[in-house]
Parts: sequence; structure tokens; C-alpha cells
Amino acid sequence: MRQARPYSGMFCGGVSVRTGPHALPLARIKKIMKRSAGETADGGARMISGEAPVVFSKACELFIAELTRRAWAATLDGKRRTVHKEDVATAVHNTDLFDFLVDVVMAVHHAAGGDDGDDAAALE
Repeated sequence: MRQARPYSGMFCGGVSVRTGPHALPLARIKKIMKRSAGETADGGARMISGEAPVVFSKACELFIAELTRRAWAATLDGKRRTVHKEDVATAVHNTDLFDFLVDVVMAVHHAAGGDDGDDAAALE
């Protein structure tokens, strides 16, 4: 009898790519990828291989983990035990790797009504 095999060796410990648990829903990732890819010249949606959403899922996991670690460090610097949005903003502003998020963090801050001088100066 033929046994199912993983698409790639990305996951270890007996969890296959085909059936393994994923931290983020692969169908949602694939939907975002198709929407972001837009339309091709012939009018059809672009094709996405079965492995691509798995790779994006792992990349998103690593990204979230790194941002969380840096936000947690900002939380500890503030002598607190709960991560706030200001800690995430501090992590984004203090890390060159997250420069692409600076505008997003500022937009969220201003949309939340953070227009007073003290908080705006702290996030800039």
C-alpha cells in the first residue's frame, strides 16, 4: 500500500506538510495570495502551488514570533506583564527590520485617537 509522504522536509518530528497542524489557516493564506496576485493578462486568477501557502504560514509564524519577542522586551522595560499596542509600536520603531511597518503603526495610533503630544512624541 502506498503511504502519504510530505511535500517537503520543512517540518520535522513526523508532522507532514500535507496533514500537519499549521498555526495559520492555509486556506486563508491562499485566499490572500490570490487576492494580492491580482489578475493575469488572460483574465484568469494566478495558480498557487500546494507548498506556497505552507511556506508563507511558516514565514508568518516566524515574523509574529520575532515581533512578539521584541514587544515583550519593551513590556519588561516598562515594568509590566501585559503587552500593549505601544509595546508593539516601540518594537517596530526600535528595529530596522520592521521599518516597513512604521507607517502602519503610526496610522493605527492616529486612528485610535492618539493625537496628544506626549504619546505621539513617544511613538515617533
